[in-house]
Amino acid sequence: MEKELEHRFVTNLEKHQNIVHKICRIYTNDQESHNDLFQEITIQLWKAFPKFRGDAKFSTWMYRVALNTAITLYRKSKRGIKTQDIDTVSFKIKADEYNDETEQQLKLMYTAVKQLNDIDKALVFLYLEDQSYKEISETLGITEVNARVKMNRVKTKLKSILNP
Repeated sequence: MEKELEHRFVTNLEKHQNIVHKICRIYTNDQESHNDLFQEITIQLWKAFPKFRGDAKFSTWMYRVALNTAITLYRKSKRGIKTQDIDTVSFKIKADEYNDETEQQLKLMYTAVKQLNDIDKALVFLYLEDQSYKEISETLGITEVNARVKMNRVKTKLKSILNP
């Protein structure tokens, strides 16, 4: 049973790992911090996975756990993110390399997004992931109307940051 659980987890994580990489990129400034946050999110996902009931899609659940982990760690220490050791977890995940060169055109956007507050960052991330306002509201725990209003305000903020 444990091996089946582990297999389902690793399969789902490998399939949706870009979600975690994108969250890491928003909340970190260098590759080492990115790797540390990726590791910490993976650990938190693994710890929470036995409680995943499947009421929502795996990716929606993953967004929520990953964003909550990133926001919590970011708020605890804005200078660096402290992580747990992964030695206690026995599975191996095939990680796709996150190639920064292929994402040059996104650098300006990421720089602007990093200037937003934590919730606005999460909102932009989910919006860019083509999540519906209903899915965004469920993930962030706000109403759908509030998600739409906040997104319009964030778009205005980003325009003013990118075009001073």
